Amino acid sequence: MAWTRPAEPIRRLLRRGAEIALDAPPEWLTEIEDSTLAGPGMRQVADDPVLNAAIRRTLRSSLRHWALSNQRDPGAPVPASIGPDTPGIARDLVRRGLDESVLHAYRQGQNAAWLRWMSVAFTLTSDPDELRELLDVSSRSIAGLVDATVAAISAQMRSERDAIAGGTHADRREVVSLVLDGAPITPDRASARLGYRLDRSHTAAVVWNDTDDSDLADLERAAEALAGPDRTARPLAVVARAATVWAWIPGRPPSTDGLHAALAGLPGVRVALGPTAHGVEGFRRSHLDALTTQRLIARLRSDQRVAAFDAVQLVSLATTDPEAADRFVTDTLGDLATAPPELRRTVRTYIHARCHAAQAAAALYTHRNTLLRRLARADELLPRPIRENSVAVAVALDIVHWHGSGSRVVTAGDPAVALRGTTLRGRPNITR
Repeated sequence: MAWTRPAEPIRRLLRRGAEIALDAPPEWLTEIEDSTLAGPGMRQVADDPVLNAAIRRTLRSSLRHWALSNQRDPGAPVPASIGPDTPGIARDLVRRGLDESVLHAYRQGQNAAWLRWMSVAFTLTSDPDELRELLDVSSRSIAGLVDATVAAISAQMRSERDAIAGGTHADRREVVSLVLDGAPITPDRASARLGYRLDRSHTAAVVWNDTDDSDLADLERAAEALAGPDRTARPLAVVARAATVWAWIPGRPPSTDGLHAALAGLPGVRVALGPTAHGVEGFRRSHLDALTTQRLIARLRSDQRVAAFDAVQLVSLATTDPEAADRFVTDTLGDLATAPPELRRTVRTYIHARCHAAQAAAALYTHRNTLLRRLARADELLPRPIRENSVAVAVALDIVHWHGSGSRVVTAGDPAVALRGTTLRGRPNITR
C-alpha cells in the first residue's frame, strides 16, 4: 500500500508532538519497557540482566528514532530501528532456545507507547477532523516502525540460527547443556569432550556485562581470573550468550576481595557464584545456584559486582514478595533504614561477627569505642535493640545492602529516601 504524506497542518502537529516525545519524562520510557518485558514468553528475557538491559536500550533507541524522524520529516515512513544491540539480542534469543514468537512482546510495548502518544495528541489540537487524521497517520507510522524492526530482528535470528550450527563453542555448549539437563552422557565422555574433569569439586560462576559496550574478551579474562593466580587447572568457560559466559573452576574461588581486585581492570564485568560442590551433580547444582544469584542481582538492580549464592540465598527467599519485603525492612529497621550508610554497615558487620565487638571493629578498621558509640546510636533508631532482634535486623540490612542504589528503596547515597510506598522490584512505582 502506497504511503501518502499528510497535509501540512497535520505535519506541523506531528512535528510538535515529536518534540514533546523527545523530552518525555523517564517514567514514560520505563512504562513502555516494562510493558514489553512483561509480554508473552518474555519471562526468560526479563530475568536475564544482559538481555533485559539490551532490550531496554533498544526500545529507548527505537522511540527516539521515531520521534527524531517525525521531527525532521513529519509523516514520512519511518525505517526499521537497527542499532548496535540488535545482533546481540537476536543471537541471545536464539541461544536461549527462543523463536520469533517472542517478538510479539514488542506489540505490547507498542500498545503502551500508543497510549502515551494519544495523551500527547489530545493536547495538540481540539479540532476533531485534525485529531482524527493525526491519530490515523501516527497509528500507521508507529505500526510500520514496529513491523520493520520485528522483521529485521527475525532476519537476524534466522541468520544466527544458521551460523550457530557448528564450532567449538557450540559443541562445548551442547555438552554442558546435556550435563545440566541430566541427559544420559557419561561423566568420562563429557569430561573428554569438554577438556575438564567432572569427578571433582567445582564452583560455578556466571560472568556477564549488562552495559552497552560489553567485550567478550573481558568476560573470558574474568572467567580465567576466577581460578586465582596460583592455579594450574584452568576453568571451563562456555560462551552462553553475546555478553554472558558460564564458568566452572576446580575447587574454591579466591576471596571476595581477590575477585574484586581481579575485576578492577574489567569495567562493567560482574560475577555471580554458586556454592562449591562435588561431581556431576555438584557441577549442575552450583550452576543453577549461580543463575539464581544472577537473577537476584538483576531483580534488585544491585550495584554489587561480585555476589555469592551463600551470601544472597536468604535475601533471595526474603524478597520473593517485594511488597512484603519492603514492609519487613521498614518495620524491622525503623529509623535506621534512613540512617547514614556507615551506621547501617556497622550494625550489619557487628551482627555478622556474631555480635563480637572486637572482631567487628577489626573488620571495619575502626576503634572499638567508635563501634560501641555507633551501636548505641543504632539502638536508639531501631524499634527493638539489636540484641533482642539481631536475626531480623541482619536480614533487613542484607536486603538493603544487596538492593541497587538506582531504585527508590533506601540507598547508600540518599539517607533521606523513605521506604514507604516503594518497591523492591527494582524500579519506581508507576501509575498505569
